Formats: sequence, structure tokens, C-alpha cells
Amino acid sequence: MKKLVLVFVLAVASPTIAAQAAKNPEAARWEQEVRNVTITRDDWGIAHVYGKADADAVFGMIYAQAEDDFNRVETNYINAMGRLAEAEGESKIYQDLRMKLFIDLEALKKDYAASPEWLKKLMNAWADGLNFYLWKHPEVKPRVIQRFEPWMALSFTEGSIGGDIERVNLGQLEAFYGKVAVSQAPSADDDDTEEPRGSNGMAIAPSNTADHHALLLINPHTSFFFRSELQMVSEEGLNAYGAVTWGQFFVYQGFNDRAGWMHTSSGVNAISEYLETVEKKGEKFYYKYGKEERPFEVKEITVPYKTGQGMAEKKFTVYRTQHGPIVHEMDGKWVSIRLMQEPVKALTQSYTRTKAKDYKSFRQTMELHTNSSNNTIFADANGDIAYFHGNFIPRRDTSFDWTKPVDGSNPATQWGPLLSVDETPHLLNPKSGWLYNSNNWPWSAAGPSSPKKEDFPIYVETGGESARGLHAIRVLKDKRDFTIDSLIDAAYDSYLTWFEKPIPCLVKAWDDASAESPLKTKMAEQIEALRGWDLRWGMKSVPTSLAVFWGQEIEKRVGDEAKKAGLYLSDYICTKAPAELLLQALSDASDKLSTDFGSWETPWGNINRFQRLTGDIVQPFNDAGPSIPVGFTSAVWGSLASFGAKAYPGKKKWYGTSGNSFVAVVEFGEKVRARAVTAGGESGNPASKHFNDEALRYSTGNLREVYFYRSQLQGHTEREYHPGN
Repeated sequence: MKKLVLVFVLAVASPTIAAQAAKNPEAARWEQEVRNVTITRDDWGIAHVYGKADADAVFGMIYAQAEDDFNRVETNYINAMGRLAEAEGESKIYQDLRMKLFIDLEALKKDYAASPEWLKKLMNAWADGLNFYLWKHPEVKPRVIQRFEPWMALSFTEGSIGGDIERVNLGQLEAFYGKVAVSQAPSADDDDTEEPRGSNGMAIAPSNTADHHALLLINPHTSFFFRSELQMVSEEGLNAYGAVTWGQFFVYQGFNDRAGWMHTSSGVNAISEYLETVEKKGEKFYYKYGKEERPFEVKEITVPYKTGQGMAEKKFTVYRTQHGPIVHEMDGKWVSIRLMQEPVKALTQSYTRTKAKDYKSFRQTMELHTNSSNNTIFADANGDIAYFHGNFIPRRDTSFDWTKPVDGSNPATQWGPLLSVDETPHLLNPKSGWLYNSNNWPWSAAGPSSPKKEDFPIYVETGGESARGLHAIRVLKDKRDFTIDSLIDAAYDSYLTWFEKPIPCLVKAWDDASAESPLKTKMAEQIEALRGWDLRWGMKSVPTSLAVFWGQEIEKRVGDEAKKAGLYLSDYICTKAPAELLLQALSDASDKLSTDFGSWETPWGNINRFQRLTGDIVQPFNDAGPSIPVGFTSAVWGSLASFGAKAYPGKKKWYGTSGNSFVAVVEFGEKVRARAVTAGGESGNPASKHFNDEALRYSTGNLREVYFYRSQLQGHTEREYHPGN
């Protein structure tokens, strides 16, 4: 009976729209698109979108995203087009200027006009889906974008949190274009204590799995609620499921019925800064290049911004060389920056990889070379597993240090052609039977089967090994019988590799301390707790609390010194830090625990909390409000499952805002099987039952079944409808 009712509702939807067509000339087109789309919401509120053509699926999936959280959809495009100050005021002026230095809206319109017809259809459907949503929901008031145009999709094409453009330091940009003194005071961009950005990806070959099927771990670490979870299916071969960055029309990290892909932040050097030698002649500026003096390209950029009295604007005269825009000044020279700017290719690669069904077709998408800031872990139903390094790497002269600004006047610093996939670190079916990346270097990606550093130019990788990387190797090596369940267990393994060296050194410092030392007696119980600790996090674990608070105290004291010495902090603690300092830091950590929580013997779960009270993009927190304990820690300490939490002003408990945001484990057999969990829930509306219905599962790593096939949705369907119904 329920099914009959649903069919009746779907049948009457289109005439309702048709009756309104006279009021909106676009309604006739929307009506046709609506007829070709069905959205099925499962019992977690996740949208499974079915369309006749790919464009229909795009129309439906973006409509579903708008239903779940239109604010996040719009905000991503406000930011991408450099219009955030129009919504949030003067404080965002330089953030908008940064975007406008690279994103030229008139150029995007031309790019759209020159795009292939198939891609135009997708962009048209994207704009139609959003505009149709706004038409059907007049109560929703956009902050800035009253109407979406198809070309706008080209302003935000890659899907990462913190793309290449955000590498430009806002403080330095303001110092140059705002004509203020360069204070070098740390900004949000320079916060060295923030949660490590990035993700975990693991692929297991059939030789290492119990059922001889390839397995894939998809575990992005982003700010919470940064992506939607959904499925998009068409009769043109599209069938992709996974995490979708709000507002985009492709699955960014996910899988189809034959293959899966996971992106992790790369240490590749894909961005170059150039020191430009500047000379002013009359009213014009010139820069040196070889034996030439070339005029700067000069342009005026206007940034509108909201004030209490209405809209205002700030105008900037900006400068550009052949390398790129000027973004700051250093030692009397202007600094330009060069990075990848290929919006049509980037959108093409982001979308077409979702339809790749095997290694060969996925690799073909990599030949577009626009996945600039990511490494990629891949697995498919043929049993292939692969690692691809950062996908945009210009060839450069290795006699220069590309981690620093190079001499822009020297023609030898020009970029050469891009490195091919074969010329970059990559793996296909390594003998180890596994591979991974955790935002660390690729030289340990498959144990002994890893790429060799000496085989590649130094600029392909600027990072190092991490505590998380060492942890990944620990759970992957020498294991031959992986299942979905055991790979989930590996992803949530509680060992904290960072403390392997420092805790024994701390204990030794106490053992060696004089009996007359006040810290010998004061820290006796704390040392015994840490001496017996198995280095594993847990909600009920007191040593976890003590170790994390101690680690933070140590970082405050000697973190900068360790960096200057070129040592990992964990190594510096054992080789350079005085024993008395280690004990004093433990005493201070213990005192802080007692002050904030009543006792140093406070279980970790009493401190580390997940809380979601509102749909705001910047979450507020309240110690008196409901929250739940989380066992896993920050990735800083080597936890694979990451929970970036801290105390906020006026709060004692620590609240997480980043880390594990979406987790899925996928098995590629005759049919695909998957389990997943999303931070909080699918909806951004606090009134929805799907606002926080996954929070407990999230906090405990209890992944739910993914309903990939329509047959799996039987008995798990909450509602089925056409958009607008």
C-alpha cells in the first residue's frame, strides 16, 4: 500500500509544475528534467539519485544536496568566486582578493562556452538543479548568489579542502596590497599547532584478503560536515557512491560498481614562487627576465563587502608577471606565484574518473594532470591496486631549491613540460600485497615494494614520514587474511606510535631523578600510570589523557627548537631536551588536568567530545550541552582514526572539528560491498532526525551497511520522490 501511495505522489508532481510554468519560463525545461530523476532517501537520509542521463543524475544530486544543506553549497561558491565579503563583511576582503587573483569570472564564462557539449550539459543541469531548488523553496534566502549560472561550476573543480590557491598567505597578501607593515605575525594559515590536514587511504590486494577480493579504505580527514554522502546513477553508465564536496556534481572520494578511489593530501611541490627584480620607471613597474625588462601586467580588482550601512567596495591595483600574480614581498623583491589553472580539464578529470571501471580507464583520466594537490589510492574488481602520486608536476631544474622562492629573472627557473604518470612515484600491484598513503612521503607506500626516492627529482616530494605512516605500516605488514571487518579494525587501531620513544624517555628521566627532587615524589603515580600504559587510546584510558596533555606541554616548550634542529619532536625529546624539562612538563600537564577536570586521573572520553548543536558552518560549543565521548585522538599522536579536538575559550572539554569526516571500507568482488559512516549525520538541519543520527556510530567506529544496489534499499527506504515534490 505504501508503494502505491508513492507512485501516486510521483504521478501528480509534474502537472503541478506545469501549472506554474506560466510564472517562470524555465519551468518547462525543469519539468522535463524532473520527470527523468528519482531520489530515494534511505533510512539514514542518504540520497540515492537515479537519472535517465548523466545530466539528469547531476540535476537530482545537486537538488538533493541543496535540500540537505543549501548554506554549505552556496558558501563554497561564494568563496570560490571571491564573494565571501559580500556575505560576511570586511574581514573577508583579502580572502576574496586572493581568489580574484586567480579566478577570473569572465574567463570562466569563455571556458564554459568553449567546453565540450557533454560537459556543458552537466554544468547546465547543475545550475538548473540549484535554481529549481530555490524556485521551489522561496523561504530559502541565498546570502549572495540569487541565481546560479552554468559557468560557475568551473570556479570550484577539484574538491580538496584547502586547494592550491589557499597556499597564498593572507597576512603577507594584505601586507603587500594593503600597504601595511609586514609583521609576520602568525595567522590562521600559519598555525603550526593545528590538526594535520589530510587523510588515510589503504588498498589491499586479493592475495592478502580472505575472500581474494581487493579492499579499499576511504578515510578523508577534513573539517566535519565538509562533504555530503550520496549515490548518483544514470542509464549512461554512471553509478558512483561516496563523499561529495558540497556544491560539486561529482563524487570526490568513493567508488562505483567496479572500482574505487581515495585522495590524500600530497607533499608534491606543484607550486612555485618567484623573486621578481622590480624597477619603477615613471609611473610604470618593470621586472627583469634574462636581459629584458618586461612591464608588469596591471589590473584593478574590486572587492565588494558588506557593512552595517549596506554594501561598500575596496579597489586594488594588482600586478602579474609571466609567472603569475604578485602575492607578497621578500627582501626588497616582489614574489609571484605559479600554480595549476586548468578549470575545464580539472572538472573533466574529476567527473570522468567516477565512471572509470578499471585501472586502465582510471589511469587515462590521470593523463589530464589536474589532480594537483592529491595522491590517489585505487582498487578495482579485477584485483588491481594502485598508488598515484600528485598528478600535476612541472619539470624543473634540480639545481634550484624549489621549496623556496627562486630567481624569476633567470630563464632557467621556467617550468618545463609536466612529468608523465610513469615519471612520477606510482605503484601497480606491489609484491607486498598492500599500499597506503597518510599524507606522508611515498617511499614507504608499500613497504619493501615502495618507490625509491633516488629514482625521482627531489621536487616530487617535500614531506617526510609521519607517526600515522608508521602506524599504517604496522597494521598492514605481514597480514594475509584481510576482510571488511579487519580492515575497519585496522583503520581504528588504537596504538599511538608517536609516544613509542618519548614515554620511555620520560620514565627514564623520572627513574634517574634525584630522590631529593620535588618532582620525584609529585610525579610518582603519574609515572607508574605511564610506565604500564600500552600506548593505546581509549575512552576510559587515564594514561591517554596524561600523555596527550604532556605531549602538548612539551611541544610548547621545545617544538620550535626541534624544528630548527631538523628533528622530529619525538626524537628531540630523547636526544636534546633536559630530563628536568620533561618532568616539569608532566607536572604542568597533571596540574592542568586537575584544574580543568578535578583530577589528573580523568578518563580520555570525559575530555575528548563530539558535539553538534547547530547547523552553523563554524560550530559553537557548550559544556552544558549534550556531547558524546570519542576514544581516538588527534592524528598528531599517530592515531589513524583522527579527531582534531581542543578546548575553546570558556570551555573545559575538548570538542572536535576535524579529522575523520567520512569513513568507508569497500570490497570489490562480483558485487561491490561497503560499510561507511559520516560525522554527525547527512542533514545540516538541526530539526532533521538525520542531523546527528550517526554520531554514536561515528564515535565508536561502528560503520553501517551501504545500500549500493536498489535491492538493498528494500526495507530501508524512507521516501522516494521527484525533485520538487
